Amino acid sequence: MEWPTLDEYEKLLIRMSTPRVMIDNAGCSNATRVMIDSARKHGILLEAVQVLMDLNLSIKKAYISSDGRWFMDVFHVTDLNGNKLTDESVFRYIEQSLETVHYGISKSFEGLTALELTGTDRVGLLSEVFAVLSNLHCTISDAKVWTHNGRIAALIYLKDNISGSSIEDSDKLDAIETMLRNVLKGDNDIRSAKTSVSFTVTHTERRLHQMMFADRDYDRKPVMDTRGESAVISVQNYLQRDYSVVNIQSKDRTKLLFDVVCTLTDMQYVVFHATVDTSGDRATMEFFIKHMDGSPISSEAEKQRVILCLLAAIERRASEGVRLELCTSDRKNLLADVTRTFRENGLNVTRAEISTRKDTALNVFYVTDAVGNPADSKLIESVRQKIGLSDLKVKELPLIYHQTVERVGPTTMGSGGAMLLSLGSMVKRNLFNLGLIKSYS
Repeated sequence: MEWPTLDEYEKLLIRMSTPRVMIDNAGCSNATRVMIDSARKHGILLEAVQVLMDLNLSIKKAYISSDGRWFMDVFHVTDLNGNKLTDESVFRYIEQSLETVHYGISKSFEGLTALELTGTDRVGLLSEVFAVLSNLHCTISDAKVWTHNGRIAALIYLKDNISGSSIEDSDKLDAIETMLRNVLKGDNDIRSAKTSVSFTVTHTERRLHQMMFADRDYDRKPVMDTRGESAVISVQNYLQRDYSVVNIQSKDRTKLLFDVVCTLTDMQYVVFHATVDTSGDRATMEFFIKHMDGSPISSEAEKQRVILCLLAAIERRASEGVRLELCTSDRKNLLADVTRTFRENGLNVTRAEISTRKDTALNVFYVTDAVGNPADSKLIESVRQKIGLSDLKVKELPLIYHQTVERVGPTTMGSGGAMLLSLGSMVKRNLFNLGLIKSYS
């Protein structure tokens, strides 16, 4: 008998482990179905959700099942206006991206230096950070900034003004880190302020979750409670099958599922089964999870920690304030000048997304007044006049288009987040929605 060559064996392994993707526009009246089959590995669910999130797709429903060695998912997705997907190029992108998630493809920041910052948030802090970088002859090409419970996390991609490339000079990097650490410390944050240059390529928003988790923002009291209605989260053990069951009821928004799955994955939990359903502006999610060693959550303290961490993950992106969009020709000191104007007029930046496309700056800021209340409209107009009415525009928060969705099976959540479905019915329903059985009754 002649054994296959190593190359043939490797090709067989690649074929077996490569996710199979099918996109269907006919099976659901109000959404496009994205179906994924794959060999199971830790993090595969997060990688799949990340692909859909990066396309700004809204996940209306999801059915996840990954017992044994196989992983099967169905996502019902629309664009942000609630429309089914019709662009063939988008279909091809989804298929190609999902079929290569094993290889960790993500946005490239080649030629840039990644800088990570965490510390205590305060009015004008971002302005001070950008001023320091400007004075040190750094150009910010891309950045994301989150604040939560009085803490701030920022991931900034920059390059040297003079060379136009990443910063390799160790002395300059040390100077950047030292000066920014001093800014972050302020008068009362000597211990927890951190700055570092990152050499590890990680998805930006996943990394922000990791940074805030490491900073224990979930364990801190908010400076002001301005986020409105909180998510309702419960954790129970289903001892017959050694699962822990996480139930979440929350206001729906874009990227909600990513934020939850990202946190569970980075806390080293494995999702074996899950359902996600949205109706109106509400989202209901149920996850059957275990530790990576196969054990369920073992103590009440661990349950409370999971609840706090998931609540923080949901809140970090629940932006407060007025959304301001800056679109203008990029120039030296632009960010320092804009954020200084915010600071001088008493506006606090609660979240920011900075990007540069060729020679154009495309920036989004969420701002409140100095104590976290909605900023006065006259003050906003005054700031716009100083920066440029045609450059800085007020935008409504991006809304997910909500519609009445057809119900398939019973609801999974009751009052107080009680578990209403047994694992058996959960698995049967997922198999039905995956198209593998004709009925789950």
